[in-house]
Amino acid sequence: MADPKGFLTTPRQEAPRRPVEERVRDWAEVHVPGGLLPIVGAQADRCMDCGIPFCHEACPLGNLIPEWNELVARDDWRAASERLHATNNFPEFTGRLCPAPCEAGCVLAINQPAVTIKNVEVTIAERGWAEGFVAARPPGRLSGRTVAVIGSGPAGLAAAQQLTRAGHTVAVYERDDRVGGLLRYGIPSFKMEKSQLERRVAQLVAEGVRFRTGVEIGKHLGADRLRARYDAVIVATGATAWRELDLPGRELAGVHQAMEYLPLANRVCEGDLEVSPLSAEGKHVVIVGGGDTGADCLGTAVRERAASVSQLDIYARPGDVRDEAAEPWPTYPKLYRLSAAHEEAGELRTAPAADADARLFAASTLRLTGDADGRVREVHLVEVDAERRPRAGTERGLPADLVLIALGFHGPERRADGLADQLGLGTGERGGFARDATFATEVPGVFVAGDAGRGQSLVVWAIAEGRAAAAAVDRWLTGSTRLPAPIGAHDRPMEV
Repeated sequence: MADPKGFLTTPRQEAPRRPVEERVRDWAEVHVPGGLLPIVGAQADRCMDCGIPFCHEACPLGNLIPEWNELVARDDWRAASERLHATNNFPEFTGRLCPAPCEAGCVLAINQPAVTIKNVEVTIAERGWAEGFVAARPPGRLSGRTVAVIGSGPAGLAAAQQLTRAGHTVAVYERDDRVGGLLRYGIPSFKMEKSQLERRVAQLVAEGVRFRTGVEIGKHLGADRLRARYDAVIVATGATAWRELDLPGRELAGVHQAMEYLPLANRVCEGDLEVSPLSAEGKHVVIVGGGDTGADCLGTAVRERAASVSQLDIYARPGDVRDEAAEPWPTYPKLYRLSAAHEEAGELRTAPAADADARLFAASTLRLTGDADGRVREVHLVEVDAERRPRAGTERGLPADLVLIALGFHGPERRADGLADQLGLGTGERGGFARDATFATEVPGVFVAGDAGRGQSLVVWAIAEGRAAAAAVDRWLTGSTRLPAPIGAHDRPMEV
């Protein structure tokens, strides 16, 4: 540890955000460019270099957090970049998008604010790119074995990079027109600009990964032909089958899934469209669902200049501090957190009737009603108790011209005679494709990685799955492997 008293003398300081009035006028990332550099060294100094660093256990990648904290505190950015990339293929993704379970497991968090691990991580990643520490690492020789990866989200990209570096020839098949999966079309640019994704894709191409976009396996290319062409296949299609809102009025025009809405906004940023066909401009927007996807819809609607935006969360407002009895350290606690989108909505008062920022807590949707033309005009909701039972006399309505359903996902898509049927994939835990502890399916040579097997999860778990599945495939192809396997297929986060 660089400063033995850093955790005692230095308070936690977060990455500064641009002023709300400025950032809602564009789609650039919300943080001040370069704003972390003046403060991150002192923040890294708060790390206590614990004898048993629980941040390792809280992170599925097993990131060497105390090591790169000390290197940053000592201003050794090259070594910090090397230690960071030793366990994480894409730290600029996790440093922006991960909710940081490592910080919940920080030993300092027992009685103080945790070390800003996520901020240190993204700063190392950016410094690595700026200083040229991050470079392509093509293999010294080829194995003669071939692998197909279906899906180019974080799990698929991580698996592809690991296997390519091991000497195998890897092709990634993506049904969309661009690489990235949800990183490309699900995550708004104000959370992660797509240049972050593009430079990683360029690195993978330089290392030898081949990308095939606009190809849906099971539709444009049969699964049998794919298996015949490659020695192994990794299914990393994600968990994109969304949960529905089965209520009266769902059929009304103006009611859409979040993942129908968000990709169009991203395509505007890509230059494919001038205006989104589902733009929230001038509309009263109600988002059903209190999670991260709902918050992404919120920030997007604010930037599209919605007349109002409200977000409904069926859970009660979380507390501001950890409930030690229900969620003891080092588990990840459910707390009231103010994302950038919620900060914007609160300051701009997009939902005057909300409990806090744009959110209405303990709110359950009853029905949707519309006008004579069949367009949605109002969302009817009721307050519920902890058991989700309606409270008498609390029913009310919210004006709505656009309703966005953000209730999460229940597993990978299963289309008749599609990929799953053609490969003969069964159903496993949490609705994912069935696999054993080594990520292998019952079909020889076919493996499953990421949300397609785990179910809806975090970007850090997706990368860990991609790395571990790559190790399993390498072992299956060659009989042994030197690739790291940070998790097993059935591992889960620390829970009570």
